[in-house]
Amino acid sequence: MTNNHETILHINLTTLEANFNFLKSKLPNSVKTIAVVKAFAYGLGDIEISKHLEKLGVDAFWVADFEEGVQLRKEGISKGIIVANPGYKSINAIIKYQLEPVIFNNRLLEFYANCKEKISIHLKFNTGMNRYGFEANDLQKILSILKNNPQLNVESVCSHLSSSNDPNKDNFSKGQIQRFKDICENLENHLKINIPSHVMNSNGAVRFITESNNEWVRLGIALFGGLEHPNLKQIFSLKSIISQTRFIKKGQSVGYQNSFVAGKDMHIAVIPVGYADGLNRKLGNQKGQVFINDTACRIIGDISMDSFVADISEVYAQEGQEVTIFSPKYSVSKLANDLDTIPYEIMATLNRRIKRVYSNE
Repeated sequence: MTNNHETILHINLTTLEANFNFLKSKLPNSVKTIAVVKAFAYGLGDIEISKHLEKLGVDAFWVADFEEGVQLRKEGISKGIIVANPGYKSINAIIKYQLEPVIFNNRLLEFYANCKEKISIHLKFNTGMNRYGFEANDLQKILSILKNNPQLNVESVCSHLSSSNDPNKDNFSKGQIQRFKDICENLENHLKINIPSHVMNSNGAVRFITESNNEWVRLGIALFGGLEHPNLKQIFSLKSIISQTRFIKKGQSVGYQNSFVAGKDMHIAVIPVGYADGLNRKLGNQKGQVFINDTACRIIGDISMDSFVADISEVYAQEGQEVTIFSPKYSVSKLANDLDTIPYEIMATLNRRIKRVYSNE
């Protein structure tokens, strides 16, 4: 197939499969997997990623809102789709497309209880992150509503670890895990049924799986190789090309606000990727670099909306030549460290105008 695009996010589905298989190998056989594909699968393309993961045997999918869930259903995803923030205006679509809302406060629970259609729900509890979730002392009211509304089928109970990536906060994470265990046991004892539970996110699954007896686990960034782990490989690369080269003299400036002034004669290249594509402006003015012929080339001047300029004085380069912004070799984790941010942000802000190309290599 001919590809006419110059800036491409390459996504390797074979590496995705290898990551999934590694993570599955670390889980007890009975543990089910929920693939987190919210925010366009962290920028990688939720439809293609979800279709491939469904073939691999993922048990359910986690999305942010009902529109993401509807899109997956329309594209043929048949497994369960859990909607993290269903809101109050999406109930008809949730019922029509058999989506499963996460219920995290009394108002939302009462709202769904007023719907007499049978619907599968997931109860979320706050165990220390203080974001979404019921409190443990909400349990009696929850039980009362559930007992009076048998049309509400509780598929699972969940919570979220706030700091599972940080070894310095392991005691806090373990405290969350224990509080969640207590909530689950209390809920099951009152309802007299087993309810699957999940608190483990990607870092939790990698670091704390022996601490939990959860029946499900949520996997997101680990599947895509955004964690620094020897057995998990980054599945994506962002590449473009050199649109134009030019020589500038010592004292000439580059870019908006004349923010870079050449201290010597230089050879520079214009690459058609900018902040509208998700390339952070903080990488400008020699704070970031790209790679041409495996040689690091500093970004100079301010990053523009649709382009940036790189110093190619130390490498042979010409118009049309490939430029690597990040790849498994030059990881998004390293780029995130340079920006004092996290891989999630870099991935999720990649504009959808960038062409996604999927391959099995």
